[in-house]
Order: sequence, then structure tokens, then C-alpha cells
Amino acid sequence: MDGGVLVLGHGGGGGGGVEKSCGQILSTPMSNRIKDAYTYREPPLFSLKIAAVSLSIGRKYVRSDATFSISLCIWGGPMTPNNYRHTLSILIGRPLKTNIRPRVNISAPLYYMRKTLQQNLVLNTSSLSRLKLSGNNWEFHQTTRQLGTSTRHHQSQPRYFNAPFHLSKIVFDTLMCKEQRGKTKRQRNAKETKCHVHHVWIHHIKFCVHADKRKMLQEMTQSLQIRPNKAHVLWELSQCISSAVSSEGFNMYLSDPSSQMLTYYTESHPGRPGVLPESGGWSCEIGSGTWLCAWVAATRQPVRVSNPTSDPRFPHGSPFGEAQELYHTLGIGITQSDGELAAVLELYRKETDEPFFEEDEEIVNSYLVWGGIALHYAELYHNMVKQRKLNDFILSVVKSIFQDMVSMDTLIMKVMSFAQKLVSADRASLFLVDAKNRQLYARIFDMASEFHEDNPPQASKEIRFPIGTGIAGIVAQTGTVLNIPDAYADPRFNRTVDQLTGYVTKSILCMPIFIRGNVIGVMQMVNKTTGIFSRDDEESFEMFAVYCGLALHHAKLYDKIRRSEQKYKVALEVMSYHSTCVEDEIEMLSSEPIPNTMAGVDDYYFSPLAIEDLDKVRHSIYMFVDLFGLSRFEKEALIRFTLTVKKNYRRVPYHNWTHGFSVSNSMYTIIKHAPKSFKPLECLALYIGSLCHDLDHRGKNNKFMLETESPLAAIYTTSTLEHHHFNQTVTILQQDGHNIFGKLTSSEYKQVLGNIKHCILATDLALFFPNKAKLTKIVEEGKFDWENPEHRLLIEAITMTACDLCASAKPWDIQAETVKVIFEEFYEQGDAEKAQGKKPIAMMDRDMVDEQATSQVGFLSGICIPCYELLYKLLPATEPLLLGCKANFERWKTIAEEESAKAQKIEEQKSIETIDVGKYADIEFFIENT
Repeated sequence: MDGGVLVLGHGGGGGGGVEKSCGQILSTPMSNRIKDAYTYREPPLFSLKIAAVSLSIGRKYVRSDATFSISLCIWGGPMTPNNYRHTLSILIGRPLKTNIRPRVNISAPLYYMRKTLQQNLVLNTSSLSRLKLSGNNWEFHQTTRQLGTSTRHHQSQPRYFNAPFHLSKIVFDTLMCKEQRGKTKRQRNAKETKCHVHHVWIHHIKFCVHADKRKMLQEMTQSLQIRPNKAHVLWELSQCISSAVSSEGFNMYLSDPSSQMLTYYTESHPGRPGVLPESGGWSCEIGSGTWLCAWVAATRQPVRVSNPTSDPRFPHGSPFGEAQELYHTLGIGITQSDGELAAVLELYRKETDEPFFEEDEEIVNSYLVWGGIALHYAELYHNMVKQRKLNDFILSVVKSIFQDMVSMDTLIMKVMSFAQKLVSADRASLFLVDAKNRQLYARIFDMASEFHEDNPPQASKEIRFPIGTGIAGIVAQTGTVLNIPDAYADPRFNRTVDQLTGYVTKSILCMPIFIRGNVIGVMQMVNKTTGIFSRDDEESFEMFAVYCGLALHHAKLYDKIRRSEQKYKVALEVMSYHSTCVEDEIEMLSSEPIPNTMAGVDDYYFSPLAIEDLDKVRHSIYMFVDLFGLSRFEKEALIRFTLTVKKNYRRVPYHNWTHGFSVSNSMYTIIKHAPKSFKPLECLALYIGSLCHDLDHRGKNNKFMLETESPLAAIYTTSTLEHHHFNQTVTILQQDGHNIFGKLTSSEYKQVLGNIKHCILATDLALFFPNKAKLTKIVEEGKFDWENPEHRLLIEAITMTACDLCASAKPWDIQAETVKVIFEEFYEQGDAEKAQGKKPIAMMDRDMVDEQATSQVGFLSGICIPCYELLYKLLPATEPLLLGCKANFERWKTIAEEESAKAQKIEEQKSIETIDVGKYADIEFFIENT
């Protein structure tokens, strides 16, 4: 490129001249990089520096003999010698250490201008080396000419100067040989040796005022990726600001909101934190009346001052003022997006330099806006990394604690070990709350940081102290966190332990552990290894305490379950001893031969009331052998099983061993009279299910169990008693020598057990009604199929209910006696309900004995007869059950009618007596009043 014109302007209060001047760029054959990246509408102070940077960058794109004309459109603002000095420093590529003051012939001061100024700086790049340095001053050959005015700006700022203003056309004829040659040589050497990788940090680039902020932000983003640390981002941002305002240097102080302290920070190498030798890790409290940085942090106000020690607001000035020859100072606070103070930046210049102006403060603020974005994301990244580390830590805690929950002592040691690592504490103690005695206690406490899980400390003698005593006691009482940076300065701290052990307690972090809103423990951390416990430690430990609470709670539950399990084993041993058959009975029955026949046992109207309990066992064994033989069953196991079943029926009025035997006898009779209806394994399940269907019955129904919140109801929410009966059956089968199914194959054993469960659950009358409805519909539609497994299960369920209700089909004398014991059991439940303040139903109310016949009529007509009618349709051999039930129904119906008539007659008699009494009362009243 041969050359061109670069036009830069500042809109300010005007603007008309800028658009016109900037239009020259579009018609000028310049590089797109220069044209696009260096056209600005910025304050005038920035324009000279941008022009200089544009020229220095432009030299990379032009021939050595190209000539440039840089047009600066300026509407006002200070143009100080320092600005020229900074501009020339960028032109030659190196800061100027000498005090350069240009000689400029102008007819009015260059601080504020009401005229539109245009200054043409014509440079020939091939003659840049002919710049001449005269002493400490630059020599300028000057030509002055007057420029036209800007009407708009003239109207907006009429009050500053009335004299016409002349602009200087500055032509440089001087020479700077050493600086330029040295720089050229270093660049050439660097270009030739590309083998070394060099990281360029953003503060090494001398950013001009409001120069390419996008580039600055990109560089800061790269720096953030390399080292996403808030302190490092602040350091890089401070370097950029220092370069932008041409300060001699800066001091940066990080703020700690938790301790209200400022700490001096510096990086001796790129990305590597360090401190100045004379700083000694300097820090101070935030507040006025001491240091300048402390005053800025306290007031959040920027300050520009010369000789800060003379200012009464901060008489101490800067902590490094003498070493840095600090005289002019600009102090400003750097805040985060949440308004929290991150750091205080202290820019300084020497006494020989000019002071900081308001424009410098504006530059700093503009950089802080852009740098605040990087700072915000650095803080987000820092929080994300911290949270990720905390999550990983807590995950390892959860894995370690919950995977191996051996004992409470082991858990406590693990919790204390993890807590020490989390907050870098030297010692840890965990106290549990004894809510009953209002005490804190611990068996393992004051665990040192050298704890190893492979070699845990042994539990010592338990210590106890009242809640409210000491720091741990106060935390347990109030439920609040205590972070004590100086234990000896806190009156609540007890020094006795330190005096006895020689250990020195410096800082304490004490945290309550909650579960369900109640304090169950207190964790106490002592002496952080790096300073004092911070707010971050509190937040991290607060989250950790949640998992500690869960772990301790589950450990307590685990201990309770383990103790309950031991109690259960003991109770099971006792119960097994008392519920298992007696060896004498086994020997006696084993020595007796099993008869080939027993008269009347296969009759539907067989009476179980006339047989002793042991004879019922003999009959049960006979019926089993008669149905299934002994080829696949052991006689001794059968005897043991039957005797134990007898013993596990409780001595209640109705649901006792007699009822269990009666139901099994009815099932035996049905199987005998319909031998081809059920398969062998089904017959086995039906018979054993009938024999065991009411094991351990408590004489109360399911409704009573649920309403009284019985432990059984908590285990089985539906068909409570029936599930318990089946569970007892399995328990007996699992006892030594009781498994009558021991010779069955695995699949047969599984099928029989499943079928037994189905049969026992079918005796719940709540399931009878849906079973009856399903089967009735299938039968009425003519779709019943004996080969259909679902249909077979339904007929098995109905058969179990029919056998369970067999007393309703027995001859009248057996029926009447059975109803008597049934109602006695009902009345006992009614009495229990009355004791709980409830009103029982009429059938269970002892005071309503007259309702027996009526309730039996309803029971037989609504449940028993429909059941036997449905069973008769599928198994015609069961007709005697239907006939016997209908006969009993007629008897109960007659009794109910007789009792109803008797009751009606009694009511009529009571009514007549009431009328007679009323007459006598009226006569007596008449006599008394006469």
C-alpha cells in the first residue's frame, strides 16, 4: 500500500464534523484491519493514542516510503504533555523514561476547545529514523493555521474560551536512533529463533485508552482459560488499567468479607502468586482513619489524591509508599456482580509525574465494566469447581459411610475423619445428643489429623456433660453455628482441657447436626491448619452435616434393627420351643400304625366336636395318607408337622384347632367324592391349606386389626390374618423335621407353596365376593373350562370358602353348638371395641343377644347358600352341603320370626304399661293440687 488517510473522531456533544471526516476513510485505499478496527467515536484524550497505535500497526502493512496523514477530529478535553509523551512512546514501541514536554506554538490553551480542531500529523515511514532528540525535549517544527468552527459544538459549549483557536501542524524532524535500532534488532532475533514457546500475558500489551477492548476481553478470556482464578483475573485487569492510564505502577489488595480484612496480592511471575520482599504478606482491617486502601474498601468511593499521608482520611497513606516513591494516587474498589467487594486497586505515579485526572478515573471505570465480565465468570467458574469438589467429596463420604455401616463407633470415626479433611482441621470431636437426659456424650473424641481408617483409635471411656455447657453444649442448645477465630478471647471457651493436655486451641468451628428438625449431634472442628475457619468452610460443612445427620440417623436405626433382630432370634427360639410338638407325642404316634379305614370320616355331616384333640391329629394323619400315601412323604415329618399345626392354633372360642380340623375334613370329603376334579398337587395344596388356614388366629377379624393398628396390619395391609396364616405355615415347614414336601422336586415344591398361599388367602370373605362374581358369570355363560388354569384357581377358591363355612351345613345340633362359640368370639371382639370407646355392630354386641337368629339368617342367605349353589353346579357331589345349609337356614328363619314376634309382643306390653303409669301420674297430680 502506498499510503492513505486515517480519520479518528469523538462524537462528544457535537458530531457533524465526525461523520464528514470519517467518511474520508471509505474512499481511502487502506487496509481493512486499519479501516475497521481503528475508527472510533471516543473522548479526545483517547484519539492521540489511537492514532499512534494505528500508525505503528500500519507500518506492518505499507512500504517503507509510504506517507500517512492522520486526521484527528477533536471537540474538547485535556491534551496534556503526558498524552503526547505516551503517544510518542507507542510510536517508538517502548515507554519513554525521560520527562518529555513538547514545545507547541498555539494561541490558546489546549484544555477545552469550542472550535472544531483538525491536526494533521504527516509522517514518512522511511524517515522515522530522522527524529531528533534535543536534551530531554522533543523538537517540533511547527506551522499554524486557523480552522473553521463547528456550529453545533459552538452552541453547546460557549462558556469556555472566546479567543479564536489555532491548530499546530507538527512535523517531526528529529531522530531516535538507539531506541529504534535496539527494538528492530530484538524483533529480528526473535523472528529468527522461533524454537522457544513464549506465553504473552495481556498486561504486557500497552493498551491505549479505550483501544481495542474487544481484543483485551479476548486476551482476558484466554487468560481465564489458562488460569481461571479470581485473584489472577484481578491482577491481569489491574495491569491493563495501569498501562491504560500510564501509571508508574499499582498495588492490589484482595478483600475477605468474612474477616473484613484486606490482603496485599502480587504475582512475581505470570500466573504465579507471590509477595514483595518488603510486603511480608501485608494485610489490614477495612475501615477509615488508617490506610488509603482500607478507606476505599470501607466507603466504596474512588479517591484521587496527591501526597496521601497528608490527608486526614487515611494518614498512613500507602503501605509501600516510600519504597515505590508513591506521590500521586488513584484508589478505586473493584466489586463483583453481586455488589461484594473483590479488591482495592491503588494506582500511583511519582512526584515528578502529573497527578491523576477525572479522565483517568473514567478510563479505570470503563475497563472495570469490561473486566467485570471476566471477573464474574471467574467467580462462577471458581464456585462451580468448588461445588464439584464438594460433591465429589460428599459422594466419597456417602459411599464410605453407607456401604460399610458396621457400628456406630466406626461411623463416628469415619465422619470425623472426613470432616477434618473437608475443612483442614487439626482435631475433631463428635458429640451425640441424649434427649432423654438432656446431655451430650461421646466415646470417641478429640481425634487427631493423623487418623487412618486401617488403624482407627480405640473408643475410650464415655464422657457426658449437660446441654448448654461449653461451646458444644451451647450449639446443641441453640442449634446455631459457632465460628470462633480466637478461642481464648471467647468467654464460653473452657481452657481446662488445654491446660491439662498442653494443647493450644486457636480457632473453633462448631456445627449442629439435624435430623427432622431436631439436633442429634454436634461436630466440633479445632485449629484450621491454614489460618482460621472461613465462611466457605461453614457452607461446605453445613452441606456435609446434612449427610452426617442422615448417616447417624441410619446408623441408629441399624443398631436398633440389629438389636431387634437379636431379640427376634431369641423370641423365635422361645416360641419354637413352646410351639413345637412334644417328643413324647411324636414317639407315641410314631409307634401306632395308621389304620386302613376310619368310619364316617368321609361323611359331609361328620362331627368334629365329639373327638379329642389328639384324636383329631390321628384323623388328620389318616386323611393325608388316605389321599396321598407315604411313597413321597415321610411319616415322622407328617406326624411332627400335624402335631405342631395343632399346637399353633390358639385357644380362642371358635378359630381353634377344632375349626382347622373340621375344615380339612370337609376338604377331604369333597376330594374323596370328586376324585377326578382336582389334580394331585392341587389336592395336596387344598388339604394342607385347609388344615393350616387359620393358624395363630387371634379371635379378631381383619377390620379390628387395621383399626387398632396391630403390628400384623403394619406388615400385611390387605388380607392381614390370611397372610399371617400362610406365613406361619411356611415357618412350620422350615423347622427341622417338619418339611413334609422334602421329597418333591423344586418345581413341585414351588407350585404347591404357591397354591397353598392362594387357597389360604381365598378364605378372606372380602375376596369371596369378587371370586364368586367372576365364576358365576363364567358358569352362566357356559364358558367354564376345567383345562383353563384361571378357572381352576377360581373353583379352588370357592371350594376353600365352602369348607371354611362347613359348620353352616352340618346337622342342626352341630350347627347350633358351633354358632354358640362363634358368637362368643364375636362378643369378645365387641367387648374389646367397647373398651376402646367404639360401638360394635349388633352381631358383636353382647347386649343384643336376640339378634343372633336374624344375623344367622342374613349370613346363610347372603353368603353360605350362594356359595354352595355355585359349588354344586361345578361339583354335583357337594349337594349335601347345599341341602344341609338350606335346612339350617329354615330353622334360623323360624327362630328369627319367633323372636321377632316375641319382641313385638314385649314392645306392645311396654307401651301399655307406659300408658297406665301416665294415668296414675295424672290422678296423683290432681289429688295433690286439690
